[in-house]
Amino acid sequence: MRDWNGKKIVILGAARQGTALARYLVQQGAFVILNDQKSEGELVGAQNALEDLSEDGYPIEWVFNEHPLSLLDSCDVLCMSGGVPLTLPLVSEALARNIPVLNDSQIFLEAAPCPVIGITGSAGKTTTTLLVGKILEKAATSRRSVFYGKRIWVGGNIGNPLIDDIENMRFDDIAVMELSSFQLEIMNKSPHIAAVLNFSPDHLDRHESMADYISAKKRILTFQSSSDIAVLSRDDRATWSLSESTAAKVISFGISDLEDGLEGTFIRDSIVYMRYIAGNHSITSGDVFEKGNERPEVRLLGVDDIPLRGEHNLRNVLAAAAITYAAGVSAESIEAGVIDFVGGHHRLEYVRTWNGVEWFNDSIATTPRRAIEAINSFEEPLVLLTGGRDKNLPWEELLELIRQKVKTLILFGEMAKKIMTALDLSENDVLKVIRCESMYDAVKTAADIVQPGDVVLLSPGGTSFDEFTNYEERGKCFAKWVEELP
Repeated sequence: MRDWNGKKIVILGAARQGTALARYLVQQGAFVILNDQKSEGELVGAQNALEDLSEDGYPIEWVFNEHPLSLLDSCDVLCMSGGVPLTLPLVSEALARNIPVLNDSQIFLEAAPCPVIGITGSAGKTTTTLLVGKILEKAATSRRSVFYGKRIWVGGNIGNPLIDDIENMRFDDIAVMELSSFQLEIMNKSPHIAAVLNFSPDHLDRHESMADYISAKKRILTFQSSSDIAVLSRDDRATWSLSESTAAKVISFGISDLEDGLEGTFIRDSIVYMRYIAGNHSITSGDVFEKGNERPEVRLLGVDDIPLRGEHNLRNVLAAAAITYAAGVSAESIEAGVIDFVGGHHRLEYVRTWNGVEWFNDSIATTPRRAIEAINSFEEPLVLLTGGRDKNLPWEELLELIRQKVKTLILFGEMAKKIMTALDLSENDVLKVIRCESMYDAVKTAADIVQPGDVVLLSPGGTSFDEFTNYEERGKCFAKWVEELP
């Protein structure tokens, strides 16, 4: 744990990560400068949230509208929020001056008093993080569990920085954190249990190539030791290749059966199982196995008992089960946690049944790959709402699936014209396509054309930044407009 007392820290970005880190560092005795390209008027809320620190004699200096290089004069550490690119001149200059560049996740891992589970991946990391938290909470309420009475903290890239809660954490708590490529690319510390779910093209508007993107993600494993655990998908070739380079013990997850010598979760006859190798003391679930069995397997739950839709969510369950079993959670608590889990907001979230039509909010689908997974979760006639801002990702596979499975495609936002052009529809095409100027218009249009038995799915495939602040605001607006349908 670093000594922050008397250190001058510049924090770039005054959103949730930046303000949470500012509070922590000020309380540790640091002198903090919060810098943001937004104007003073735009950051009144952030300033008010930290106003109480001034009352305690720890004022924060604010610099608005620009990122002057003079901020680095006598600076001890530069801290970045996730949305700040490494190419920002202020960051480049800090690196050139050998000034340490950190973020709230790195600082949390250095100071956390309890074991930490970290989860990353191109898709499913929020659902898996929430599900791991739910399973651990079930274990913490079971008197038969070694986790009974422990407090579970869930956060990170999921929306609430864990640095906000660190002062309240105890040594026997468990922290579960979601980590993005933006956070990982500058980190040099790994969690005790680190999971990589999958790789697919994403954020190529930020990372120069897919190789750079994967390189950032895999840093979650880089600093693990032989006493740590890496949980990896064996169904994703790029992810599974990391098993050859990590120093940690590898636990796998996947739909396919396990090869001899591997440990992890798998499915057989519509049942989710966990296997571990006899004599392995890193897994201490408390489940009792028959003596002499060289491949102990324990039944976790039935596939039909999983409430979440889609094969991608089945993989998320397999990942969460592998992570929590490796942490020491019993099969009983894993089953209870999965069955009781309804999913995260804006992730194939059921909104309402209106006039015989089910409406689902999948605003988190900011890439074509996520939209593909969402579409494949339904067999009903689909009215698909797609659009937003493009991230320079390939769309061919999604468009082919839309042709096959979507009844009506309603386009909105900046990408609408691009998708229309790429579809290149002819008069003989069965797919009906409607273009709208805004997402609100798309919702109203869907309401006008749907028939009983249809499913309306918002799965944009692009970011929200052409109309909204983030995917959460987009999802909330969608749900609000759907609820307001007469």
